[in-house]
Amino acid sequence: MSTPKKSTGIFQRMLNWTERAGNALPHPATLFALFALAALVLSAIGYALGWEAVHPGTNEIIRPVNLLSHDGIHRVLLEMVDNFTGFAPLGIVLVALLGIGITEQSGLINAIIRMMVLNSPKRLLTFVIVFTGILSNVASDVGYVLLIPLAGVIFLAVGRHPIAGMAAAFAGVSGGFSANLVLGTVDPLLAGLSQEGARILDPLYEVNPTANYYFMVASTFVIAIAGTFVTEKIVEPRLGKYTGEIGKKDNSFGKLSKKEKKGLLMALLTFLSILTITLVGIIPEDGFLLGSDGGLLSSPLIRGVVAMLFITAGSMGLAYGFTTGSFKNDSDVINGMAASMKTLATYIVLVFFAAQFVAYFKWSNLGMIMAIKGANLLMSADIGLIPLMILFILLAAVINMLMGSASAKWAILAPIFIPMFMIMGYSPELSQVVYRIGDSVTNVISPMMSFFALIIAFVQKYDPKAGIGTIIATMVPYSFVFLILWVLLLVAWLTLGLPLGPDAGIHYILNN
Repeated sequence: MSTPKKSTGIFQRMLNWTERAGNALPHPATLFALFALAALVLSAIGYALGWEAVHPGTNEIIRPVNLLSHDGIHRVLLEMVDNFTGFAPLGIVLVALLGIGITEQSGLINAIIRMMVLNSPKRLLTFVIVFTGILSNVASDVGYVLLIPLAGVIFLAVGRHPIAGMAAAFAGVSGGFSANLVLGTVDPLLAGLSQEGARILDPLYEVNPTANYYFMVASTFVIAIAGTFVTEKIVEPRLGKYTGEIGKKDNSFGKLSKKEKKGLLMALLTFLSILTITLVGIIPEDGFLLGSDGGLLSSPLIRGVVAMLFITAGSMGLAYGFTTGSFKNDSDVINGMAASMKTLATYIVLVFFAAQFVAYFKWSNLGMIMAIKGANLLMSADIGLIPLMILFILLAAVINMLMGSASAKWAILAPIFIPMFMIMGYSPELSQVVYRIGDSVTNVISPMMSFFALIIAFVQKYDPKAGIGTIIATMVPYSFVFLILWVLLLVAWLTLGLPLGPDAGIHYILNN
């Protein structure tokens, strides 16, 4: 059986070091608890040492607030619950996942993925798998548990190497994590964290979940084409011809039944109905979905995109579920929503500590002082916008190798880099999209990515000797090519001055 070449020497030692370093890190929730404690201690140290910075907009002298003082300790104790319940990403993620939970538990997402992949022409098979992998990000982990093993089965069925099929799917699902044609749970989650970071400098600043939508749409096609090229021109030739027998009789992913097709039709009709109502609400000048100023950007359709996601996803899931019989009564629907909430148990614990850290960082003025000092240093270096953003991409990519959670990393980085870049004249939306690029490109080669062990298990079905080195050696070309093309796309975007999303420009003007 043909298998990837083993990685040896310096490369293998680097992989071993990465694995050991990542495993040595505490749980992300523990990290945030430690960061929160560090913020308290640093607030006292900074206060005692007389740290200060001059606000570039108001010329106000910013000094640390000692959170270990009498008033500081009282505030920590009295506002702990409010920090948690008022943390912007928490509510929006819970609401979005309730709607997507209905869709996922009904079987609708499973059916859509199977329909897209199984019905694609053979010459477009690789592109469809990568493209579908990117789109699957809207539904959390369904791409990992369904599409990746399915891609191996499909490649095997058409006489191609199954590991190449799984690599293509993995590249789309994980490497293309920051691209999509529709909004998913990660968009409101990161937007909420970005908003918290921006409000360190501008208390009224809002970051919408659509903040990076235009760039995401363009990225979807760039990454899908790049993933197709890497699979067919680099990965598959390297793997050679598959000669094993394992998995050839796997029929666990059959074609859609008549009932499933009828369910898809009902879900489509439901979507078209919601789309029609939406268009009626925004096309007329006095449309009921337009904002108070008559504009679309201020409308509840844009500002309430999480509610629209819940309504649309939930309604389509209900239509599909009751048509196919996966939902027989209201209890099944509620149980499906509850099942989606169970997956957030660890996230909710993490958010509790992350919320305290962000609050302490803000109260203490440490974030403001670090942002001003850092911005002054970078402005004195005068390296320019594009080199600055490329360096930030590389920083996020390196950190991603040691810490898998996208939201956990952004909760750490956003309070520092967003105010810093805002002072330099760059928008929070730009900081977020640059972070998302760096966070995505090394997903496929990071042993700390939460599904990495699952990917190894899938690959071992066809190559029992496969391990971490096998997976990373197979996926490195995707990571490298995605990084190069995404940087080039960003450079073109910045050069042309295009908006990143609705009402989301590249620059920020600091108000006096």
